[in-house]
Formats: sequence, structure tokens, C-alpha cells
Amino acid sequence: MEARLKDSGNPEVFGAIQQIIKAVHAGGVDPLVLELVHLRASQINGCSPCVFGGVQSAKKHGETEERLHNVVAWRETPFYTEPERAALALTEAATRLQDGEPGVTDEIWAEAAKHFDERQLSAITLNIALTNFFNRINRTTRQPAGQTW
Repeated sequence: MEARLKDSGNPEVFGAIQQIIKAVHAGGVDPLVLELVHLRASQINGCSPCVFGGVQSAKKHGETEERLHNVVAWRETPFYTEPERAALALTEAATRLQDGEPGVTDEIWAEAAKHFDERQLSAITLNIALTNFFNRINRTTRQPAGQTW
């Protein structure tokens, strides 16, 4: 597959995105939780560069192969903590809106709120939205896997 756009775009836009990324990482959420959220949303959206880059980034943060290989089946595995499961459920609900799913139900939100404070929930929600943003851009412009950020 060949990318439709060769240039990364407007530097002002890239700078604004960098500020959003900084805000996400300043939200007090374990970086591995943010990586799992990014990876799961990217898997759902079929964004190969984000899956590839997300795996590489998670490994840099110390994530294990076992857990990375099982994110797609997180409900059926014993490898994730309750806070991670709550974040993954929130990720799936927020990402699958286009599938006609009910979105983030009160039950899903309440479970996440048991494990994360408002600042952290804000960071996780922003991370989900940002990942979906990147997934859509990458799918639209046919960005190939193999690149990292």
C-alpha cells in the first residue's frame, strides 16, 4: 500500500496535536493503560500504523508480549487488572459508536469511575478520541504500517 499523502501536514496543526498529547500524558494515568487504550481502539478501527506504532511504544514502556498479543481478547484472558479492563471497556464503547452500539453506558462509565478520578477519566477519554482521530486520518490517507512516532 502506498500512502496518499507524503507530507505530514501543517506544522501548526502538528503543534496543536502535540499539546493535546502532552495534556493526555499529564492526566495522571499509568502510561501502560494509555498504551492499551490506544492499541485497542486502533485494532477496532483497523489502523495498521497505529497498531504497529502502539505495540512498539508499549514495549518501550515495559509492556509484555503476552499482554500485547491478547489485547484483542482482553475479556477472555487473566492478564489485565480491573482498572485496565475498565479502561478497555470504555475504549471499546467510545470507539464502536459507528457500529450502532449504545456508546458509553452509565454502567461502563461508573466502572471506569471506580478506578480513575475525573482528571484521569478526562485523559483517557481524550486519548480515545485522539486515537480515533489518528486512525481515521491514517486510514483515509492509507498510511502504511512500519512507521513509529
